[in-house]
Amino acid sequence: MKFLALLIVAVAVVSGAGFHYATRKAIESQTPTVTSIARTSIEKLPTNIVLVGWDGAQRDHLKEMIGRGELPNLMALASEGGLVDIDVTTGATDTKAGWSQILTGYTPEKTGVFSNNRYQPIPEGYTVFERLEKFFGADNIATIAIIGKKGNVDSDPPTKIPFDRWARTEERQGRRVPTPRAGLKVSDGGEIVQENGVFYVAYPGKPYFNAARNMDMFLNGLGENEKVGMTAIQNLEKHKDKRFFFFIHFAEPDHAGHAYGENSQQYTDGIKSDDDWTGRIIAKLKALGLYDRTLVYVTADHGFDEGKTSHSNAPYIFLATNDPKVNRNGDRADITPTILKRFGLDLSKLQPPLDGTSLDEQAKPKARSLRLLTPSANIQCSIATFRLSKKPTRETRLTGCMIEAEIAHNPQLSNTDRSQPHAISTPAAQPYPRP
Repeated sequence: MKFLALLIVAVAVVSGAGFHYATRKAIESQTPTVTSIARTSIEKLPTNIVLVGWDGAQRDHLKEMIGRGELPNLMALASEGGLVDIDVTTGATDTKAGWSQILTGYTPEKTGVFSNNRYQPIPEGYTVFERLEKFFGADNIATIAIIGKKGNVDSDPPTKIPFDRWARTEERQGRRVPTPRAGLKVSDGGEIVQENGVFYVAYPGKPYFNAARNMDMFLNGLGENEKVGMTAIQNLEKHKDKRFFFFIHFAEPDHAGHAYGENSQQYTDGIKSDDDWTGRIIAKLKALGLYDRTLVYVTADHGFDEGKTSHSNAPYIFLATNDPKVNRNGDRADITPTILKRFGLDLSKLQPPLDGTSLDEQAKPKARSLRLLTPSANIQCSIATFRLSKKPTRETRLTGCMIEAEIAHNPQLSNTDRSQPHAISTPAAQPYPRP
């Protein structure tokens, strides 16, 4: 049976047809049948939710590891709910933009967090932490963030440093230092300002500056997975008698990817470590008698450029969960709506309206561009140019022969067989089969 599971996953990877169905079959063969009692209890409104972040975990790399049976805890979790594709359709494929979108359900135009170098504090009240504090009341829920990274998942206030000091740091790191002038943007997200004849580099507050003041714990910069995991387990024990929402962020795959590359053993080991600590967290929930009342979601902020040490164009990630209501592929912005709805919030009453949609509902239309599929050589096609938005970044040439909605901009189509042409009116993929 193990050989069959590996074969099914391998076929899906080669075909590019999406990996939910293949991993579903692999799950069935690798894990015991989930009892109806567990499914019945989790169908009700959960008492708790835990969101686990695997920073920088690329979806294709994940598929390969699943095929080799290297992620047993992720697969055991998904056997109770599902494993779906998540795509990045707005904002940079980096840490600030990624987690800001995941933890709010909003596009960068609403949060002001576009990338690691273009950001501001997320407006007060927009994060999942603040929404839950307001809905339940501060005394009725613990909102906890335990984070491996320091540089891009921060709550620092606005600050400024003397330009000369900033320049010395830049020079030590081998970067070019510009001639100072007021209003000049610098590469690390700061802006040069002048006060009383003295130049400074001013920085906006970090994305979670507002949220951190309105939640129970925001602890970042822990570094290694072990410190993150142990801190999370200690706080689960501490808050076991109270409703909670935890965000637990593991950073090792991202760090390894930048240092050694996406195809390195170190990157693989970082994801294995994430899986190991995710398993320990789930084991703690079970030991505390909380697991049957807790939903767990595991996702990533961005993927990694294939074989490289960067993630400048890495929009393919995933979501694994024990939530049986998750039934489709989605977008980064769909994760907070899913969490809020499962906690019982009425999403229609939230202001401003969320950009994402709960993963148990049909997604909002997101197709913004069209991709030309090369027709057969003996077919004559007329060519036309269309503008696909009011302010397009580029124009797209279409033929009257074979075109399809660009999958990167429409997560509903990500289970479509990319080898086949589809008309513009291609319907959304049907929900994945469940066991």
